[in-house]
Amino acid sequence: MLGLTKRDAGLLVIVAILCLFAPFLLNPFPEGSAMAQFNAGYPDLMQRLVIFGIFAIGFNILFGLTGYLSFGHAAFLGVGSYAAIWMMKLLTMNIIPAIFISVLVAGLFSLLVGWISLRRSGIYFSILTLAFAQMSYALAYSVLTPITGGETGLQPKFSDPRILDAIPADGRTPQANLFGLEMKSTSEWAVGDWVFTFNVGYYVAALIMLVVFYLSIRIFRSPFGMMLRAVKSNQQRMNYTGLNSKPYTLAAFVISGMYAGLAGGLLVAMDTQVGAERMFWTASGEVVLMTILGGAGTLIGPVLGAGFIKYMENIVSKINKSVLEQWFAFLPDGIEDLLITLVYPFVGKGWHLTLGLLFMLVVIFLPGGLVEGGQRIGKLFRRKKADPKSPDGKTTPAE
Repeated sequence: MLGLTKRDAGLLVIVAILCLFAPFLLNPFPEGSAMAQFNAGYPDLMQRLVIFGIFAIGFNILFGLTGYLSFGHAAFLGVGSYAAIWMMKLLTMNIIPAIFISVLVAGLFSLLVGWISLRRSGIYFSILTLAFAQMSYALAYSVLTPITGGETGLQPKFSDPRILDAIPADGRTPQANLFGLEMKSTSEWAVGDWVFTFNVGYYVAALIMLVVFYLSIRIFRSPFGMMLRAVKSNQQRMNYTGLNSKPYTLAAFVISGMYAGLAGGLLVAMDTQVGAERMFWTASGEVVLMTILGGAGTLIGPVLGAGFIKYMENIVSKINKSVLEQWFAFLPDGIEDLLITLVYPFVGKGWHLTLGLLFMLVVIFLPGGLVEGGQRIGKLFRRKKADPKSPDGKTTPAE
């Protein structure tokens, strides 16, 4: 199917099913219940899950296949965002031109950065990419303020030219749309105590993620992907055979940058507000965590890692002391206070501590990330299957 093996096609179908039914899967608890705190089926978070999944998929093409660790990929996310917002301000609020220009500009910028940074490898490459990202952040924050808006950022205004859009009769600023269908359009479906939200912007972003996920599978299984694996395995030996690895690593860097630019453009399409903070070094570190946590070099791992981190950032960070008091209210006062004291440092503003501990555990015990964890669980079930040649399920030595 679509040039994929049966296994890869099955993986693509699983991802498609997860995206389609996300409003149900992410809302397992009824509204008003104590566990409703953990529901994540609202539009803003669902959009971020798939958009940062795209970001991580692109980063994995560079890091997972070639082993080149970039600490500056947030620069391409930010550049794509600024390109998209200017397209919306000058041309149209239709997201198609904005997404196209975000990918193009991010690709050109990554070509420049990659051409310089890939002259070095290892930690020197990583530091070079970090330097470019921080320079980009500084330029956006304080130097190129007429273009970037500086500290306050940019957003569409009623007075913007938008030469392809008609002037709204009601005087309000137009919303990001897909040929008139607004990205913020939302409908709700109440089933008993459950409320499921369906958002246009989420499904547009999810469809694009499925397309780029399919492209990443084709890259992984292509001869080009095999060359990138050879670079990761032993670049020096590859050079000794007469093969020049530079064009391959540069191509992987540019493709990865274009994925980041696409994610930046989609962020603008879903929330038309752009700031320089998207280019800060912490955003680059976040995508590294997503990829390693999910499983670097795997197909679905970066998507899982992105979803896990964004879930913690948006759900666990909202668990404050009052929520904990509601949870433990049935306990005696002394035990309640003790549990709140023990749990509170790991939630709310301390969610980074929980993430750090989980990341340490994954790196130590699951070097392959969440994907390796799933594979180990699958092996445990397969190991219990009986041998058809042995009625009691045990192997019998040959006589």
